[in-house]
Amino acid sequence: MHLRNFSLAVISTVVASGAWYAYQGSNSQPSPVGATATSQLRSFATTTAYAEEPSEATRRALLVDNDQFYTATLSGEQPLFKHTDDSDRRMLEMLTPEQATQKLRKNEESYLVHRGKGVVRYDVVQVPSNSPIEDDHAEKVVEVPSSVAAAQSGETNSDWMFWGVFDGHSGWTTSAKLRNVLISYVARELNTTYKAAAADPSIVTPTSAAVDAAIKQGFVRLDNDIVHGSVEKVLKSNSRRVAAEMLAPALSGSCALLAFYDSQSKDLKVACAGDSRAVLGRRSENGKWSATALSEDQTGGTPSEVKRLREEHPGEPYVVRNGRILGNLEPSRSFGDAFYKWSRETQEKIKRQFFGRTPHQLLKTPPYVTAEPIISTTKIDPSRGDFLVIATDGLWEMLSNEEVVGLVGQWIEQQQSGSGSNTTWLKSWLGFESKQLPVEESKETATDGQRRPIRQQQYDIAGAASRFVVEDKNAATHLVRNAMGGKDRDMVCALLTLPSPYSRRYRDDVTVEVIFFGEGPDNRTISINEEASASEETPKAKL
Repeated sequence: MHLRNFSLAVISTVVASGAWYAYQGSNSQPSPVGATATSQLRSFATTTAYAEEPSEATRRALLVDNDQFYTATLSGEQPLFKHTDDSDRRMLEMLTPEQATQKLRKNEESYLVHRGKGVVRYDVVQVPSNSPIEDDHAEKVVEVPSSVAAAQSGETNSDWMFWGVFDGHSGWTTSAKLRNVLISYVARELNTTYKAAAADPSIVTPTSAAVDAAIKQGFVRLDNDIVHGSVEKVLKSNSRRVAAEMLAPALSGSCALLAFYDSQSKDLKVACAGDSRAVLGRRSENGKWSATALSEDQTGGTPSEVKRLREEHPGEPYVVRNGRILGNLEPSRSFGDAFYKWSRETQEKIKRQFFGRTPHQLLKTPPYVTAEPIISTTKIDPSRGDFLVIATDGLWEMLSNEEVVGLVGQWIEQQQSGSGSNTTWLKSWLGFESKQLPVEESKETATDGQRRPIRQQQYDIAGAASRFVVEDKNAATHLVRNAMGGKDRDMVCALLTLPSPYSRRYRDDVTVEVIFFGEGPDNRTISINEEASASEETPKAKL
């Protein structure tokens, strides 16, 4: 894409129909970023006459206009503002690179796991687009006595480790509910399954299928409580206040991806309901990293999901329309979303007594959406240095599976070479020096259930060599920074400057977790990794 040069007079004319954001900066010119007709990020400079005055202060500016946005370097001390409808003047400042970094790192967490159970570290970050953020997450390590699950030889217990990301939609209440209780629901079902196996001398440990069934039961039971249990209680109370509180998690919705690692069996289970994604990074014998998807995006555009829905609802040609369930909802599996699960009779009753909406005109044979997850199983060898990335779709809209794995590999290499960082966990995990970490080319296609990063087309992103950078101690933050522009600081600042709800056109809420498997020390602790964690809040206990 070519650069465009405007005089300040022309710029003033353009500003009249848009909104400016600016920050104090240097005279350095922004790097050009491509665009499409849908949304554009363009760079343009002031005229040479103004740029040649080194003593005059400059500001980086962002213009949002007609579903496009531009960056520029402007001269002068007068603050930028726009006239609002009430004739008020409001100055809108663009984030500086330092402020953008603060925003990226505001919600980052990192934990060092010293339990000798196959996991050495995990990093977490959230960056909102909606206000409040509709994503959520949860992590938990459960110490399991040998009376429940067989432990390794010489040990008295094993660990169950859980990591979950929850992508809410139509509100935040469903994802918040999952953060609070999903792991408990699943752990309860697993406890029953493992106890039953331990009591049977011929089995001792449950089969993989039995573990899958327990996880599915936990998901389905919770969704039933959210969607149907709440209705029963609300109708009995006949109170609008109670209805507003109890039905909120049912009326909004959330995708859910839960990873479960059993330290005794070394099995990693990934249970997915919706379009969040899990990708495993593993070093091949040739030294390259391979990216393996451990989940499938479950939407109205996924062939296997479309086939399932048409088989479950014969004679309903519009059960999937334009890649959406009944033409509206994109994920085909989710928690909540009661309007796709309640009967027409229930919806009419809710509408009459409380505040419900009119049932969808195509609603015939609900439920159309299920919370039953699809589960994959992967055997983990901690000595190989595998890592797992789980994230809501806000990350996968911007980066491919291979880019994500390659970026984590790049980050590992940088941390290992950094003399000032605490790399004890890394040395015990990796165990050898590595050169550049290339990623094997994927043979997967979009028909394999993995959607391509649509934002790369929207922004007309350049090649990897000009995009990626390593600036963060937190691996999850590292991924989000590079998803939003990496080396292109103008793009990072622009995307993070855009306020809600306008930002939603260009980026989604993003929640990322990176879990590192390895053979670390065993002192039965989980400690906060301060150099990779935000300092504003005391982290929650994970054990």
